[in-house]
Amino acid sequence: MTATKQPLAHTISDGWVVAQRNVIKIKRVPDILVFVLISPIMFVLLFAYVFGGAIDVPGDIDYKEFLVPGIFAQTVVFGATFTGYGLADDMQKGIIDRFRSLPMSRSAVLVGRTTSDVVYNVISLVIMALTGLLVGWRIREGVVDALLGFVLLLVFAYAISWIMAYVGLLVPSVEVVNNASFIVIMPLTFVSNAFVPQESFSGPLQTFVEWNPVSTVTQACRELFGNTAPNVPVPDSWAMQNPVVYSLLWAAAIVAVFAPLSVRQYRLSTSK
Repeated sequence: MTATKQPLAHTISDGWVVAQRNVIKIKRVPDILVFVLISPIMFVLLFAYVFGGAIDVPGDIDYKEFLVPGIFAQTVVFGATFTGYGLADDMQKGIIDRFRSLPMSRSAVLVGRTTSDVVYNVISLVIMALTGLLVGWRIREGVVDALLGFVLLLVFAYAISWIMAYVGLLVPSVEVVNNASFIVIMPLTFVSNAFVPQESFSGPLQTFVEWNPVSTVTQACRELFGNTAPNVPVPDSWAMQNPVVYSLLWAAAIVAVFAPLSVRQYRLSTSK
């Protein structure tokens, strides 16, 4: 039993050290923190005051309360791309080669990278929540439900970070990671109910929106925060009827697929 536990304990211990190294980097490179803080504020203000007046939300609900959960979902998904950027940057600068020379678990680099990026997302959520409160967003449900909403966002972002980890190890540079993640994330976030009601879409596009995990994460947060209109029926799709369960299933499936792929790609990349 000890023999089976020791590798796992070794990975967790080494992963925690790598995570601390990545978090300390915030102090040494404050530009990262500045962009983490500015981006969510910009999105909240831009959509609330520039586009908000042109978007009709069904039911008796203010657009700002409709918007902010969607901004939460978008920002944590974009925040997960820090994993890909960080790994690609470390590969370019040869830091991964230094890790190879140390008696540490290989998967610890990935565990530490994805774990540390949870910190970036926590900071983003705090700043967005404060900004949302300033512009008029409110939490209408209890504290427990609200906390569950934030935890769901972090769990989903953590899962997306494993996709970005795989991309960061697969492509040759930070610039390519940026372009590759943009191609995938932009359609997922904008072809969703994050910014406009799903009734705005029609035909097959509406079906895609209903089953898009970004839409279900957004819908789950709206329900947990109490930002839904009681007189507006939820779509008939199973995903939108059970947004929390559906979002968690997506998160579990992503980690189950991309964590092993990322570890395998890391071993291939560091064995050259």
